[in-house]
Amino acid sequence: MSNQQKQLRLGAFLMSSGHHLASWRYPEARADGGLSFDHFRQIAQTAERGKFDMIFFADGVAVRDRDQGTEVLSRTGHIVHFEPLTLLSALAVVTEHIGLAATVSTTYNEPFHLARKFASLDYLSGGRAAWNLVTSATTAEARNFNLDKHPDHAPRYERALEFVEVVTKLWDSWEDDAFLRDQESGIYFDRDKLHVPDHKGKHFSVKGPLNVARPIQGYPVLVQAGSSEDGKNLAAQTAEVIFTAQQTLADAQAFYADVKGRLAKYGRHPDQLKIMPGIFPVIGSTEQEAKEKFSAIQQLIHPQVGLSLLTGMLGEIDLSKYPLDGPLPEIPHTELHQSRQQLLVELAQRENLTIRQLYEAIAGARGHWQVVGTPEQIADKMEEWFRNGAADGFNVMPPYLPGGLTEFVDHVIPELQRRGLFRTEYEGRTLRENLGLSRPVNQFTKETTSPKLVGAFA
Repeated sequence: MSNQQKQLRLGAFLMSSGHHLASWRYPEARADGGLSFDHFRQIAQTAERGKFDMIFFADGVAVRDRDQGTEVLSRTGHIVHFEPLTLLSALAVVTEHIGLAATVSTTYNEPFHLARKFASLDYLSGGRAAWNLVTSATTAEARNFNLDKHPDHAPRYERALEFVEVVTKLWDSWEDDAFLRDQESGIYFDRDKLHVPDHKGKHFSVKGPLNVARPIQGYPVLVQAGSSEDGKNLAAQTAEVIFTAQQTLADAQAFYADVKGRLAKYGRHPDQLKIMPGIFPVIGSTEQEAKEKFSAIQQLIHPQVGLSLLTGMLGEIDLSKYPLDGPLPEIPHTELHQSRQQLLVELAQRENLTIRQLYEAIAGARGHWQVVGTPEQIADKMEEWFRNGAADGFNVMPPYLPGGLTEFVDHVIPELQRRGLFRTEYEGRTLRENLGLSRPVNQFTKETTSPKLVGAFA
């Protein structure tokens, strides 16, 4: 299928008051959005009105203080917010078509719990669930789970790969037609269509079966966001959607070719994986208006908060002893945020940025692609990446909410539709159908003597 026939995939990446670091201070944002169901209902329904494929929530299992103390916490937003699976279960009731993607860590969860929760969400939503697989990234999270430090990078990804293996086995515990529920005969299910995983591996021993039937989608859509070598290998084996951070067309093309090129090793086709870089759009009726809007929100960044953000994204590297208006010092290798650390160091070197300029550069998009302009200019950039092998779609990161998403839906979406780049109606019933992803075959019914994780994605 040519690019002219293909259409963009779009996710709406939602944070409480918006993606900009100072969004909660912006007059048109909702500062208390993190704990308001009405707020999220409104923006979820706006995204569905715009025919987005999915809404997406990032998550972490700690207050993201970056160990910088209460003074920083008192000046930043996004401190408290809903647990995403709970929120998405509620949003499933007030939406009909849009996919529901939640971030859940493989480091601080168990496979049975996760498999059960996502299977339940898939049923509650009629087949619209998606799991964003992360391995977590902060010491603060470790300290909430009986650890003094976060596990190292390679072991985290090794555990994550086995975690997905266990979860997919659990989802495949029951064949699709296992439940007869024959009231006359009294037979509730066909025992021949029950498969007990009985998994025994390096990290997990899980008997099963799952006490939820096989999800409507077979598996909820599997999403991943890692861009390190370990992350790309995990994605090539398991992911169906990748959310990634790329700054330039060339970098996005290189990432796209790299990850798609790894799929054949695991018996997968490039169309089985949708690569969706993040885009942070600041929209104005004119380019000047967009620049003024961006400048206004940039001026709300508190230096302590900006420095704290940069410290965390560089892998908890302490920058407090360096002058804000001096160059970024040499940054040592870290076990945390490896791909994002590399992206930020390269950005600082490429554009000769000071520490202050670097945190200002990432305060909105957190290292993702930032586009400031008119709806036509933003659509031009998106089309360029899409048509030139850099993206299958985008994860849209509104600067502030709810208005930033409403502007995108009301002004950029119609422009994309006019160009034939984006749908005007949902094509299917489930998230898989709307993304153009096939429903996975139950691994226990395949003609194989030893079911493998990769076989589940054929």
